[in-house]
Amino acid sequence: MASIIIGSQWGDEGKGKLVDILSQDYDIVARCQGGANAGHTIVVDGKKIALHLIPSGILNERATCVLGNGLVIHLPTFFKEVEGLKQKGIKYENRLFVSDRAHLVFDVHQICDQLKEAELSNGASNDSIGTTKKGIGPAYSSKASRGGLRVCDLFHFDIFKKNLTRLVENKRKRFGNFEYNIEEELKRYEGYAEQIRPFVIDSVYFMNQAFKDGKKVLIEGAQSTMLDLDFGTYPYVTSSASSVGGACTGLGIAPNKIVNQIGVVKAYTTRVGAGPFPTELHGDEAEALRKEGGEYGTTTGRPRRIGWLDVVVLRYTGLINDFTELNLTKLDVLSNTPEIKIGVDYKYNGEVLKSFPASLEVLAQCEVVYETFKGWNTNLANCKSFDELPVEAKVYINRIEELTGRRVKWIGVGQDRSSMIIKP
Repeated sequence: MASIIIGSQWGDEGKGKLVDILSQDYDIVARCQGGANAGHTIVVDGKKIALHLIPSGILNERATCVLGNGLVIHLPTFFKEVEGLKQKGIKYENRLFVSDRAHLVFDVHQICDQLKEAELSNGASNDSIGTTKKGIGPAYSSKASRGGLRVCDLFHFDIFKKNLTRLVENKRKRFGNFEYNIEEELKRYEGYAEQIRPFVIDSVYFMNQAFKDGKKVLIEGAQSTMLDLDFGTYPYVTSSASSVGGACTGLGIAPNKIVNQIGVVKAYTTRVGAGPFPTELHGDEAEALRKEGGEYGTTTGRPRRIGWLDVVVLRYTGLINDFTELNLTKLDVLSNTPEIKIGVDYKYNGEVLKSFPASLEVLAQCEVVYETFKGWNTNLANCKSFDELPVEAKVYINRIEELTGRRVKWIGVGQDRSSMIIKP
């Protein structure tokens, strides 16, 4: 059966670290959605490894890694990451595979991503979505409008050439005659067709055969539930289903195959780009946490926005994903914070809301109700068990469990793979 690791906030919760740790016990690690707009940084023995497309499970040499049909893949980025694995001595041959049904991201998609953001901002940055400009949204748009190209199309290059030319012509009708050399792109992809061939599989058959053979599967979610196209703070969201439902459509597996939904929760909240953020902090307090937590995007390098933990968000994403367990990350970052808050409710027109509102207009008028906790002012780096944590940290964790109704099983107290406490 399968377990899935899902972000419970607006991304950057530290999912990659848990995937890396848990993948040691799994046969297959699969990604189901998103593209190179995802970013996972893993620290092993003090060395940082940043991944965008390739699952974090690649560091476990016993695990097979799969990029599922729900992804959109920019092949130059894929091959750059493969080269990075090779340089670090990480073996990937015969254990890294790409779905033949995955859609392709072209440079034209990235150009259109930038043009769309510029069009939205029009001099007012708060009107733009704040995408990574990696072409993900335009690629999913091509897919939804039935004009996209898939990995399997590379092996029928005459048809591929005709369809890519048509895609570019359609984008020029929409955005004008931007600079783009279609002949150079086609020449590159003719080479990529042979380069990618050893990685390509029928992932739907592969995944379902793996279940039939009794393999253990770990699904690595990208982005997070509050960025989900349906359930996030639309339109300030990603372009795919980044909650548990995306695993079924993005890998071609039935819902009953997923038996564990692990929610990853940062001990405070961050988000990158534009969009609402009810518990957001500003000024020196935000900057201190940003610096302490190294809160800069793995993919973009942009400084992340910082806020207190928001339990309204966690209860909402818990409903959608039915988390069986939680991984609380970056607890150590709060160690120098004398007073810590948790947003426990939203009030709108004087009444407490039952759940997270769909309307951004309503959300903008909500008042956050907070509970305040005493900080612990203690370095957690040497804590190896829950009992060794300061009492104030235990109070904070226990209250998160009470407010969410979910068990916290893993607690991150440092960057390294070994800095993870398992709560009894």
